[in-house]
Amino acid sequence: MNSGSTDDFKKDFLEDVKTSSAVTGEGSCACFVEKFASYLVDNEILNDFTPSYFTGEFKRKKYRIDGYAYDEFDDVMNIIVADYSGIETRTLTMSAVNQAVSRAAVFIDAALNSDLGDDVDISNSASDLIDQLKKCQKEIRRYRIFLFTDADMSKRIKNVDSEDFEGVPVEVQVWDLNRLFEICTVPENENIEINFKDFGIEGIPCIEANVGENQKYKSYLGVIPGEILAEIYDRYGARLLEGNVRSFLSTKVAVNKKIRETIINAPQMFFAFNNGISVTAEDVNIESDSGRNYIVLAKDFQIINGGQTTASLYNAKRNNKADLSRVYVQMKLTEIDRSKTSADDADQLIRDISRSSNSQNKVSDADFFASHPFHRQIEQLSKITYAPAVHGAQYQTIWYYERARGQYLQEQLRMTASQKKAFLLKNPKDQVIKKTDLAKVQNSWLGHPDTVSKGAQTNFVQFANYIDDEWQKNELQFNEKYYRQTVGLMIMYDYLFKSIPKQSWYDGGYRANVIAYSMAMLHRLIKQQFPGRDLDFNLIWNKQELPDAVKASLDTIAEAVFYKITDEHRQVMNVTQWCKRAACWDGIQAVKVELPDELEDCLTSAGDEKHERKLARKTQKVISGINAQTEVIKRPAEHWARLAKFAVEHELVTSVDITALKMAVKIPKKIPNSVQSQHLLDLENRAREEGFKSDDSSD
Repeated sequence: MNSGSTDDFKKDFLEDVKTSSAVTGEGSCACFVEKFASYLVDNEILNDFTPSYFTGEFKRKKYRIDGYAYDEFDDVMNIIVADYSGIETRTLTMSAVNQAVSRAAVFIDAALNSDLGDDVDISNSASDLIDQLKKCQKEIRRYRIFLFTDADMSKRIKNVDSEDFEGVPVEVQVWDLNRLFEICTVPENENIEINFKDFGIEGIPCIEANVGENQKYKSYLGVIPGEILAEIYDRYGARLLEGNVRSFLSTKVAVNKKIRETIINAPQMFFAFNNGISVTAEDVNIESDSGRNYIVLAKDFQIINGGQTTASLYNAKRNNKADLSRVYVQMKLTEIDRSKTSADDADQLIRDISRSSNSQNKVSDADFFASHPFHRQIEQLSKITYAPAVHGAQYQTIWYYERARGQYLQEQLRMTASQKKAFLLKNPKDQVIKKTDLAKVQNSWLGHPDTVSKGAQTNFVQFANYIDDEWQKNELQFNEKYYRQTVGLMIMYDYLFKSIPKQSWYDGGYRANVIAYSMAMLHRLIKQQFPGRDLDFNLIWNKQELPDAVKASLDTIAEAVFYKITDEHRQVMNVTQWCKRAACWDGIQAVKVELPDELEDCLTSAGDEKHERKLARKTQKVISGINAQTEVIKRPAEHWARLAKFAVEHELVTSVDITALKMAVKIPKKIPNSVQSQHLLDLENRAREEGFKSDDSSD
């Protein structure tokens, strides 16, 4: 690890905390916890985060919490507690860890075994946490206590033991800024490593499928005991499931009733009745014994089909005490050879395998949205679209779209001090857009604040479905205009995030919900009160801030939203859960808010809007054509000759394709034009679906 980089990360992190505290008026500790949690959500360590600072005393013992996140898919309750001082050089001792963990455990005890909930004001999100702890007490299979600290963890701290709470395991994770830096700089695909010998077996008996030499993958067929698969799931949880498939299952059919019935009533028939699981992995280790081959170790182990099977086995064992000793599951494991495959191609290969192998559930392209071309389009736009210089600056900046997790930070690690300074001037820290941020602000503006309130993962999947449908209709609509609108929505979100804590009506809590509903409500009110008009995002882009009339409108709306979601007559007492309901959004839409007349100066006319959309699509068509040409000429003429032969043999070509191929086979003497290049890439994609393979030289 580069200690200089670590020190820079810590320094920047703590400076950002102080700045955020000064701007919002919130305590430094609250800002520290929220910023820390956002990194863990981005890296899928936490599924979501709700700030919930609360302290007190129970049975003469002190308790404290700073936030929580309930993972409904894994039935894990994550409790966050902070150890923050703002002192730069400090060491976290074991006694301090034990004290912090004890306070979190005492809170859980007080929440479940006292009338604490009656004493907590409903405006405090701790009230919602207590309510959820009680409602989910029988379902919770594990408590995870996260300790966030700005101290350096003592090297003497290796493991933190914790006692079960009323028979439920308690896991403790201590996170200092050094550990946070490590996970932020780990490549996105570096994940679970499974050593099957750790589960008391020799390995998974397997045979290798012969797919020929020089392929980008190897395939193995094996049989994994149901007991082992359930144990692996118990240890790693939903992290086993390929990112978006996990979210898909969590919102639809995590546990299949028919699979469950077979496990319980006819375990000996499970192998015959079940389709098994499909897995991708890297660096698979195979050992031989007495003429039999065993899969012993697999890195980046991801279940891309069979999430229902895996979750059902675990739940049957846990909830129904099912005997899995006679359950066996067939497993197809595909080992991706990274030495022969670029990172982008590897992602595409996994996506293709996922799409093809998912037959038990109808999983659309949207469920593999992490590798959707939409992301590359937005990333490309972010690199070429410079924001105007404002506030006297003599340089333009970029709103950096982070297509891959941790990309912004990782890019800086390879830089010298002067290079990093120049990079940050061009790409300021407060102008980074993450995938989940984009989904959050766009879905709010589209009128889905209830979905946004369900958390980052659920919202991302819903947004993915929408984008995938729209992409199929016309990908050119995701152009510079769309990108500028996204930036404008990020500016709007940032304004609300900073301004809400300063308002006299704000008692704390539910800020994320208020922001989502306020953005959605502003868009709805504009449509109602100014028919045919829309917010002028070019105006926001040029100023790089909201006009005063927009700020005033949002302030008024946010106050109305806050009072409405915390209204004592709401249908669901738990405010956090209430905000996830469509009925909550219905109620807020009925609230009367009059927008100021001055807002009209910040709106576009219907005619201007239509003209801008048409012009933006035309411009994007040119950009897409240039990008297609660039991709085509990367591949040698031999590649296109192979494609031509394959496409003709499989009857995939049209007359237009033939014309384009005649040009491509003469690269570099002849260069296909932009339209021909797009046809060539489309043909290549169709050919891949039919089994066409590129050789190494064309990647």
